[in-house]
Amino acid sequence: MGDRILEIIKTNNLTKKFNGFTAVDHISFSVREGEIFGFLGPNGAGKTTTIKMLTTLLYPTEGSAELSGFDVIKKRDKVRKHIGVVFQEPALDTELTGRENLDFHARIYGLDKDNRKKRAAEVLKLVNLEGKKDVLVKKYSGGMKRRLEIARGLMHYPTVLFLDEPTLGLDTQTRRAIWEYIKKMNKEEKTTIFLTTHYMDEADYLCDRVGIIDHGKILVIDSTTSLKNAVGNDVITLSCSDLDELGKRLGDESWIKNIKQHDTFLTLGVKKGEEKIPVVFEIARSLNIKIKSISVRKPTLDDVFLHFTGRTMRGQEERNTGRESRPPIFRSRRR
Repeated sequence: MGDRILEIIKTNNLTKKFNGFTAVDHISFSVREGEIFGFLGPNGAGKTTTIKMLTTLLYPTEGSAELSGFDVIKKRDKVRKHIGVVFQEPALDTELTGRENLDFHARIYGLDKDNRKKRAAEVLKLVNLEGKKDVLVKKYSGGMKRRLEIARGLMHYPTVLFLDEPTLGLDTQTRRAIWEYIKKMNKEEKTTIFLTTHYMDEADYLCDRVGIIDHGKILVIDSTTSLKNAVGNDVITLSCSDLDELGKRLGDESWIKNIKQHDTFLTLGVKKGEEKIPVVFEIARSLNIKIKSISVRKPTLDDVFLHFTGRTMRGQEERNTGRESRPPIFRSRRR
């Protein structure tokens, strides 16, 4: 008999409305014990609101949710004992040292002196801050502060650690370092991680499964590999002398899973992309269209978001902040 998969988080029609605006719209999903689950979507999609309901900071308008078997409305104190949270906005006391911040957090959760000291040493080692434990936090870099917040979230041995945009605003090198710490604590601490992000590469690198949310609705949940395969095993990118004409013609080809027209190039989701490049050239020649450049690559989660929403992540964020962007031409063919 195989190991039973335990669902550590379960939601059913979870909904949150603010004065008639539906921020989270009847979402139902589960998170498995021990996995890194990614909640992927643009700013304003409903990610943070979902986390706040799961962590008991907001009451749902409708629906229900459980964490470690405890109802987030009826058993709020029980839920809080099982979770750690790292929000987007920093919440450290900069006038305390790193160790003092951890000790204060552990006192709130009732850890005794010996456990506080032992646990602080463990989590500081995990995020490589042992040598900075007695330095005032106001002297920490942005990356060090983020690592300390992650360490603090682990102080009370949570079942689930929520990370809300954990690398937002950090430079590329620091982001990569944070990713390694997240992977490490998931493996060594056996902590289930619920991660929200709008960075495609972050979700791709870290997550076992990803849920894509847009306008408060979950569009799809699957492994990153399966989601990228839905786009096509490969993505062909090309520029040519007549995008409209070639795009229209290629849109009739059954071997193309999806096609998108950008301002200056086309992207095609296909199987065996390298074998299809000569076919694209042949079709272009038949229309007297000149191919200026062409390449093939494996799909990313950015391609996945486009596939399921018809919009780029950046374009959707511009809509959510009131800025306009030109909607892409997008055609998808279901198999």
